[in-house]
Amino acid sequence: MVVDQMSEAELDRLFQALADATRRDIVRRVTVGEYSVSGLAALYAMSFAAVQKHVAVLERASLVAKEKRGREQIVRGNHDGLEKARWLLDEYEAIWRQRAERIADILAEG
Repeated sequence: MVVDQMSEAELDRLFQALADATRRDIVRRVTVGEYSVSGLAALYAMSFAAVQKHVAVLERASLVAKEKRGREQIVRGNHDGLEKARWLLDEYEAIWRQRAERIADILAEG
């Protein structure tokens, strides 16, 4: 299970990163194509430094990767990090479905 393979700190970083609407939007954009940090900053009504902090949070959660190209920092989606998030949510959904099925079985017996 992915849940067992991730530390509590990793889980916290992942969900904290996805808890913010701007960060989710950045993830959506960089999974479609690469953006420079300055290009991302132009899309939001916040400072360059604020966007840089959002990107850093996403990078620590392994949801995006950043590399320096010349004078720019290029951000792209990190497939492995996104896949971990998907597996994690799939596992939570499976646990929830098993509980719902057990409750339905108990009610059917009663």
